[in-house]
Amino acid sequence: MAAPTPRTPTTASEGPMSYAIYQLARAHRARAAAMLRELDLHPGQELLLMHLLDRDGQTQSELLESVDVDHSTISKSLRRMQDAGLLVREPADHDRRVMVVHLTDKGRAMRKPLAAMWQALEETSALNLSAQQAESFVRIAHAITDAINSRAVTAEESE
Repeated sequence: MAAPTPRTPTTASEGPMSYAIYQLARAHRARAAAMLRELDLHPGQELLLMHLLDRDGQTQSELLESVDVDHSTISKSLRRMQDAGLLVREPADHDRRVMVVHLTDKGRAMRKPLAAMWQALEETSALNLSAQQAESFVRIAHAITDAINSRAVTAEESE
């Protein structure tokens, strides 16, 4: 039996779509975090792994741009991942201050478990949707993301 939908606070009635997005993001993140714990990963580490699986040997700055988090968060994540034996960081040949991140064999072996995790999360997320609804959701989610990001840029430019 499905869990009851939590009561929406009355003030959220001014932004029902935004509240729905908040609830969705919260539920999705919690489910993903539980699945990541089974892989001995913390949320966000999977994104770093996926970017490194696509292109190993990136600098910390390149990874920072890819996952769009602050410097201290990525440093902490990379340190934990290095301690877990998933990657190594070493100074770049061209500039010893620049750190280059490489996957270890253990890190590269995470490709299949990560892909399986994302597939299972996708199946769970789309359980009550038709294929057409799922495709529409992806388009709508991208449109909302673009709108929010363009608004943020405009606000930053006006300051």
